[in-house]
Amino acid sequence: MRLAGKIAVITGAGSGFGRGIAEAFAEEGAKLVIADIDEKRAADVAKAIGSRAVATTADVTKKADVEAIVRSAVSTYGGLDIVVNNAGITHKNQSLMTVSEEDFDRVYAVNVKSIYLMTLAAVPELEKRGGGSIINTASTAGVRPRPGLTWYNGSKGAVIALTKSMAAELAPRNIRVNAINPVIGETGLLEEFMGVPDTAENRARFIAGIPLGRMSKPTDIANAAVFLADPASSFITGVALEVDGGRCI
Repeated sequence: MRLAGKIAVITGAGSGFGRGIAEAFAEEGAKLVIADIDEKRAADVAKAIGSRAVATTADVTKKADVEAIVRSAVSTYGGLDIVVNNAGITHKNQSLMTVSEEDFDRVYAVNVKSIYLMTLAAVPELEKRGGGSIINTASTAGVRPRPGLTWYNGSKGAVIALTKSMAAELAPRNIRVNAINPVIGETGLLEEFMGVPDTAENRARFIAGIPLGRMSKPTDIANAAVFLADPASSFITGVALEVDGGRCI
């Protein structure tokens, strides 16, 4: 198994891309901390995975909660090898002039500040294991931004930039940092991203811009995350991997 003996924490793992990543990591032999702000969802995912997973409830915008996620990995399994900063949120697709300050602050807290907090908490533990892999869920929105999600786009652009800077700075510690850029996906946030009801007609408008002809699925993102966590990718760092069906071509 590709991740046998590895210990990972995954934020936002109670649903969507995060759950897909957790399930894929478990299949590859990793031991997991399933972190999510929704206690029941986190518990359900951990239960479904079984003995190699524990759940923790956490708000990734709060330092104490993030530190508790890392402590859970160390106390339960003895260390930490892989961090997946997957928790994310968006504002509804709308004019940039009508997004509230509260929504703006929340988007940047969840999408950007959380990575800062996790880095402070996790890097010392990764160093104790001789290095590790950090994977940030960014977005094609940070590469090819479009109207309606301007402030969200900016947050994901920040994730891509900090991923590259983190990679350069943490390389001497043997800590690799990469990002995944999903295209719009079949997750619980779909209607927020579209800004319209989730109907076949509305989906078709978004799919029209994806050359491979469909939205992303959790399994697509999970497969990319397994590769970036796998020692087989040990010479890859600072990459923002587009998993987008050709959207960014």
